[in-house]
Amino acid sequence: MKQSNYFSLKFVRNDSPGENDKLVFLDQTKLPLEEKYIETEKYERVAEAIEKLEIRGAPLIGISAAYALALSIKTVNENFTEQFYTAYKRLSDTRPTAVNLFFALKTMKDIFEENKDSANLYEILLAKAKSIHKEDEEFCCKIGRNGLAIFKTRATVLTHCNTGKLATGGDGTAFNVIKTAFENELVKFVYADETRPLLQGSRLTAFELEKCGIPFALLADSSAAFLMKQKKVDLVITGADRIALNGDSANKIGTYNLALLSYHHKIPFYIAAPSTTIDRTIASGDEINIEYRNKRELLAISQSQILSPSYNAFTPAFDITPSHLITGIITEEGVFNFPYNFIR
Repeated sequence: MKQSNYFSLKFVRNDSPGENDKLVFLDQTKLPLEEKYIETEKYERVAEAIEKLEIRGAPLIGISAAYALALSIKTVNENFTEQFYTAYKRLSDTRPTAVNLFFALKTMKDIFEENKDSANLYEILLAKAKSIHKEDEEFCCKIGRNGLAIFKTRATVLTHCNTGKLATGGDGTAFNVIKTAFENELVKFVYADETRPLLQGSRLTAFELEKCGIPFALLADSSAAFLMKQKKVDLVITGADRIALNGDSANKIGTYNLALLSYHHKIPFYIAAPSTTIDRTIASGDEINIEYRNKRELLAISQSQILSPSYNAFTPAFDITPSHLITGIITEEGVFNFPYNFIR
């Protein structure tokens, strides 16, 4: 197996505590051709990175926002509350669909309110951000192990978008199920959807599959039905950015297509996500706010314009998969099956 020596994000502390603290993250827009790491101590730079998809993936967005909130008061000598809530509002406006962002922001806000008069406020916030990061790393490990239960024999798996180390605080959600199963000789081959329009599958999942030495082939998004008809897919596993109490799940646009195709071809369709992705305030997917991206992402590839900028475009970043199409939802707590009821 090849060495997976890249990382998506880490907090760096050198010399005096606080003085040179910074967040280092991999600019995912440059992958796979360039592994470029960005260093910053500014919450605004982190917010921009989330908006530009330099940092992406629901769990990783939440983790990076938690660190950014801590950094927002690092050099502030007064008006901590004003600075904190300015940063809080800025970060909350970056991506509307991924619930992990708002979970992390609320967690940090609660810690801030409990300790805002403390002389060690920055260190307290930083410690909480690190614990959010560590918890997600542990969740990824458990998701990978729990996912082994869905494999009855060695399987060929199809996946969509990117759900690995680049999207989480650990080794991934759906990707880590695949990786763990491969290490246990339960996955023989992976098809990775290209995931238009930003090619997270072609650029990111392929990058991670190659790093881990897992045999794979890229798949045009429109090719899945033909592949399934030829009985070349045993399982489909994707991630999720928000899951309603009834199991309806928001994930990268194109996931609903795969769920419908899997249902038609009688192929098990699974979602893997940490419990922090379950939004316990909404009953169904009808209440999920879907993000729409700039039409340029569809009319251009990277910085190259390929279509007329005058064209209109329909640009949802996510779609909703109804729960009855989902065979199972894999979390750190176990594998749940339809009908789902996450009220506890």
